[in-house]
Amino acid sequence: MQPKQPKRPARPERPERSEPPARWPERPVQRPEQETDAQRRRRRAQFLRELTEARELRDRVQPRRAKVARLRHAMRMRTFRW
Repeated sequence: MQPKQPKRPARPERPERSEPPARWPERPVQRPEQETDAQRRRRRAQFLRELTEARELRDRVQPRRAKVARLRHAMRMRTFRW
């Protein structure tokens, strides 16, 4: 026989919303013509540095997978030799 659970009180009614739910504030859209070439190159270099760092971290954490990926890449390079 299961012990009796105490009865829970009924849920209170939810108040109706008068205004729509809040949204994220709109971000100002930066036009490409406002961004200089140097800024774009700087952002791209930063992105590539972070990507390389993430790949190196993944290779350290999963050495077997990194080795397999290296071998697969070498095989692909050998297949498409000039």
